[in-house]
Amino acid sequence: MKIWLDGGLRDIESARVSVFDHGLTVGDGIFETVKAQDGRPFALTRHLDRLTRSARGLGLPDPDHDEVRRACAAVLDANPMPLGRLRITYTGGHGPLGSDRGEHGPTLVVALGETTRRPDTTAVVTVPWTRNERGAVTGLKTTSYAENVVALARAHEHGASEALFGNTVGQLCEGTGSNVFVVLDGEIHTPPPASGCLAGITRQLVIEWTGAQETDLPLDVLERADEVFLTSTLRDVQAVHRVDGRELPGAPGPVTAKAMRVFDERAGADLDP
Repeated sequence: MKIWLDGGLRDIESARVSVFDHGLTVGDGIFETVKAQDGRPFALTRHLDRLTRSARGLGLPDPDHDEVRRACAAVLDANPMPLGRLRITYTGGHGPLGSDRGEHGPTLVVALGETTRRPDTTAVVTVPWTRNERGAVTGLKTTSYAENVVALARAHEHGASEALFGNTVGQLCEGTGSNVFVVLDGEIHTPPPASGCLAGITRQLVIEWTGAQETDLPLDVLERADEVFLTSTLRDVQAVHRVDGRELPGAPGPVTAKAMRVFDERAGADLDP
């Protein structure tokens, strides 16, 4: 396995980040996960644009898109696989143990792991913890993921693959690593960024390609929605067949099935939409 670290490819045994890296000590970093099929990344331009937005939100220097593209190409070429999770991590770099940043500049890591296609349907649970829609890092894809780790473990304990959050005012927000859509009377709705959710790349493509609406939704919409589905880089569009104790028989329903079909067709026709 070859990994890109600060300017070049390294063997996995020699790719080492300082124990004083701010991404480790205080979670001062951002990342993107990109789907790679047969060595080709999907929607890389959109991911790099979001990487820059996240960097600016944290006050990090803008990442060099040309360097990141070179790094991605090198890692994909060095590690051939049919379906991969390409992970771009960009941190505050070597710094003090406190919250102040150092002056060594950022750290860039690009790594690749093999994965498999997700099932067409899955189960989800809601969790008692909330997303803060007014936080300093709301809407940024940061490496501070401990909250998601805890919630996802709760989901696994209940036989589900994802946990869904409400926000502080009781609205539906997002999953630990996905966006959530509901179908009401034949129309597709998803929470807006103002709810505190991450503006997912797949989420935006689904909005553009299906006409889904951004709508403030109460958390209990999950108890009455006709259909529910998730979107993310590696899920694409995935139907939900169970929310907590509520079964949604026949998933994927007709609206979700059409969204899945449209996404597969459009994504297959353009690798960098």
